[in-house]
Amino acid sequence: MSPLSHRRNRRAVGPGRAALTLILAAGLFASTACSDSPSENAAASTSSKVATTTSASSASRTTAAPQACGAAELSAMKLRAKLAQLLVVGVQNASDAEQVVEREHIGGVFVGSWTDLTMLSDGSAAKLAKSQKIPLMVTVDQEGGRVSRLSSLGIDMPSARVLAQTKTPAQVRQLAKQAGQQMAKLGITVDFAPSADVSDEPDDEVIGDRSFSNDPKVVTEYAGAYAAGLEDAGIMPVYKHFPGHGHASGDSHTGAVTTPPLAEMQNSDLVPYRTLLQRPGNAGVMVGHLIVPGLTGPQTPASISPAAIGMLRTGKKYDGPAFNGVVFSDDLSGMKAITDKYTIEQAVLKAITAGSDIGLWLSTDHVTSVLNSLEKAVADGKLSERRIDRSVVRILKAKGVLDCA
Repeated sequence: MSPLSHRRNRRAVGPGRAALTLILAAGLFASTACSDSPSENAAASTSSKVATTTSASSASRTTAAPQACGAAELSAMKLRAKLAQLLVVGVQNASDAEQVVEREHIGGVFVGSWTDLTMLSDGSAAKLAKSQKIPLMVTVDQEGGRVSRLSSLGIDMPSARVLAQTKTPAQVRQLAKQAGQQMAKLGITVDFAPSADVSDEPDDEVIGDRSFSNDPKVVTEYAGAYAAGLEDAGIMPVYKHFPGHGHASGDSHTGAVTTPPLAEMQNSDLVPYRTLLQRPGNAGVMVGHLIVPGLTGPQTPASISPAAIGMLRTGKKYDGPAFNGVVFSDDLSGMKAITDKYTIEQAVLKAITAGSDIGLWLSTDHVTSVLNSLEKAVADGKLSERRIDRSVVRILKAKGVLDCA
């Protein structure tokens, strides 16, 4: 069965229900009580009888408006705690992860090629994630082929291109489910896969065999199957690299990258997103460091472009569905398309203000200075708390802390 032929079950990242119970038990929601209205106060000042009558009459005519999704949770969080949820950073080992999480209570950690994988195999990552009031995202790049960070732990599969050439979508879904189940046992909650890039590059190019095909219909079917398999295992998939890296010139690891004009991407690179995001389940989207003529301007990568992320959010300009899931930046510290122009503090602020929910980079360095920078941006009016709240709600939904529209 095609992964697009039925609605996938929405799966949450991490033990969100348990975390919410802990927060409720701590009594953190007391601040949501409503204050009296001026009219009620005026009635009370005349006589108790009049006040009682007025109150009863008012109660019979009105019904309390329901709270917005996440209102209670947001009211229990200080600004810095909200901002911390917007950060996912690479870690060296369990100690590195524990220190940064305990110090700044960030939203997630990233397991990279340099990470000591003992933190996964000995249960440290899972224990750390569950110890937080808001579950921690434990993220990894595990695509298969040459992007297999967990192969030494026995988790691997062929590249996307080989999968599309040798397996059916149903088989790919099953393989992704099996890999996801193994990841879940290690405490991983988010996989930055699959690639939804449409590409005819040679296998060893920057996208190359990481793409299922140069046919957007094939990419759509196989990327959807891969994502469904991860969700079957309780892992949050992340489609990448919006709006499409497959036909771009250059490698964002080494410098600026330019895609074909937006008009040319409509019938190729953007097709998978137009289809897959109609029913995204719990999938996120990673935005690439891609300069898109006709969309981003000549010097602004999509990852920090309000126009590009706005297109993803609204679906406008590419005739796609509006997307209200979690948007991740691509790595902001190790790719010259960004680091040649911006410090990590500047890059994270630009990604968040452009509309990303999560700024991702490769080390625990600068976490405190990034949070200080974001707090200052709020104080200076460059970043609104309402904007931050929208991202936090999306993240809490993905983590299973919230289950509301």
